[in-house]
Amino acid sequence: MEKIVKILNQQGLHARPASIFVKTANKFKASVSIEHGNGVANAKSIINIMGLGLKKGEEIKIITEGTDEKEAMDALVGLVESKFGEE
Repeated sequence: MEKIVKILNQQGLHARPASIFVKTANKFKASVSIEHGNGVANAKSIINIMGLGLKKGEEIKIITEGTDEKEAMDALVGLVESKFGEE
């Protein structure tokens, strides 16, 4: 399952939202990755996500695969669209 979303929070995917994203991804059995430009990161690793250097306005593709892929996708897209609780 794949979905493209835009990073909306002002500071991009810095340490706090990246940490929230990883914790959420790890709640699911499905494999989760983020694709941006030529890079693909394991979304269950904060080092990999931070390595993408995602900024406000950039689009990412969230990819989930496995038994609970839909639930994982819904939770992660919701996080991004809610700006990780930031303004």
